[in-house]
Amino acid sequence: MQDNFFARKRLKTLLYCALLLAITLIAIVITNYNVIKGFTSIPKAAEWAFNNFYPNEKALKRLPVIISSLTETVLVSIAATAVAALFALIFAIAGSHTTGAGGVFSFVSRSIATVFRNIDVSAWSMILLISFGQNVLTGYFALFFGSFGFLTRAFTESIDEVSSSSVEALRSTGAGYFSIISQSVIPACIPQLISWILFMMETNIRQATLIGILTGTGIGFLFSLYYKSLNFSAASLIVLVLVLAIFIIESVSTYIRKVIL
Repeated sequence: MQDNFFARKRLKTLLYCALLLAITLIAIVITNYNVIKGFTSIPKAAEWAFNNFYPNEKALKRLPVIISSLTETVLVSIAATAVAALFALIFAIAGSHTTGAGGVFSFVSRSIATVFRNIDVSAWSMILLISFGQNVLTGYFALFFGSFGFLTRAFTESIDEVSSSSVEALRSTGAGYFSIISQSVIPACIPQLISWILFMMETNIRQATLIGILTGTGIGFLFSLYYKSLNFSAASLIVLVLVLAIFIIESVSTYIRKVIL
């Protein structure tokens, strides 16, 4: 019996590997990708990075400017995530099966969240760039709209997982709608909501770099400026500062999750 189980597992694994290999080969043929050239270019790329892409003494003089741009990017990301979380919570409560009013309200709430979630932040940046131009507000709204769609979906699922027995118990005592939400639903799922907010904050700080390149603001614009002017030492310093900042933020976020969960 056990041998048959492992045999089936091995067969499934082989089938999955064969399917992935077939898809990869089809993609190589369709895109005319030169596999040999691709692999042989890796040592050359590593050699170029080793010889050119590292911070030097001249690049370190630009560190205050880089830190200032990074601070702006982080603050915009946090602000966009916080405001998006507030609106997402309202829409999630309206769209949830546990707390929602049902009918058209739930449908509209979920539909709006789906639309906003399925448009990437880079697409939002390009759309908003036409209206607002290259400024911080464009990046802020791009992060806000992307965060709103994702968090609304995540919050809705978290609220739906709340046991309906406590909700029904409060309703049987004559508790009002807002009392049920504030005393039963939100306290029960607040750890999950905070965890999703922290995850979205980490994601936005990464995405803000790309948005900065598109909107001409923040650390992304500074990286693009240095790279296009062939100042690879300063560009590499930005990469190192970004990696360090994201590592610190993820460490703090992980610690907060361990405390609340």
